[in-house]
Amino acid sequence: MLEAHFWWILIGLCLVLAELMTGTVLLIALAMAAFLTAAVAYFNIGIVGQLIALGVSGAIFVPVAIKVIRPYFSPAGIHYGSVGAGAENGKLFEIVERDFDHALGIKIHGDFFRAELVNALSSDDALQTGDRVIFDHFDGTTAKVHRHPSNGKSPRD
Repeated sequence: MLEAHFWWILIGLCLVLAELMTGTVLLIALAMAAFLTAAVAYFNIGIVGQLIALGVSGAIFVPVAIKVIRPYFSPAGIHYGSVGAGAENGKLFEIVERDFDHALGIKIHGDFFRAELVNALSSDDALQTGDRVIFDHFDGTTAKVHRHPSNGKSPRD
């Protein structure tokens, strides 16, 4: 049977492998906590001491990883969780077509959102690739937009 510190090292290595597959920094922070707990277990501290070391180091490493390390993995100028917070309201976008299902939508910070006209009537022309639209709000994951006046069609309110 392996000693306790080897188990903590194995747990840490599994967390590192899982981190490589997910791309979140949470698992790497937990892996660092597991490695620190392995160091505590190496000195024959009991299971209660090991769990306390894991909890305290996790409470330190996780917030540090999220606040300090995560921004280095995000594209420049994009804040985590900003889409849908209202920062895009009133901005101009161009309708694009998604490759695999030919859905029409807009891209916000590289993410595709299906687009629908606000208060659209059945007699209104459908959106087309290349149309310029003004973002209004989200309805679930659907972007509600108005036509931009430069399209030759006036926005309907």
